Amino acid sequence: MIIATQGHAAVARPIAGVKKMECTVSWTGNSGTRSGMGFVAETGSGHAVLMDGAPDAVKPENGGQNLAPRPMELVLAGTGGCTAYDVVLILKRGRHAVQGCSVKLSSERADTDPKVFTKIHMHFTLTGKGIPASAVERAIAISHEKYCSASIMLGKTALITTGFELVEG
Repeated sequence: MIIATQGHAAVARPIAGVKKMECTVSWTGNSGTRSGMGFVAETGSGHAVLMDGAPDAVKPENGGQNLAPRPMELVLAGTGGCTAYDVVLILKRGRHAVQGCSVKLSSERADTDPKVFTKIHMHFTLTGKGIPASAVERAIAISHEKYCSASIMLGKTALITTGFELVEG
């Protein structure tokens, strides 16, 4: 189901073949918690994720307490998880001996609202035995061009670059 907004009214239009994903995000700030800008997200798969805002020195009541990741940090983390998952799976399907994978994401955001990501660099570190660099390049490219929904969406506003290093394990 896709929601298209028209002014202030939302119109639902079903799209064939689209899978639903749900998440409920609730503000915890009015329930006596330490942070006035804390939130908990409950995912459709049954998991909970806490979020909080940065402290606001000018108006402390409008800020968080830095007790959990900020929402945009989770967007970046989710993107890293999405693409790392793809890269490992693609390499394993190619029968490469992958022993480890991490991806460090660094980003820049717009100065004004909406503060979308404008640049994201992903640096992969893969550990394994005899993994060809060409296989890693291919796995990263396939993830970003075909499979990783998160990086494909973020690529609409951000220049995404990648790099990698191989560690012989």
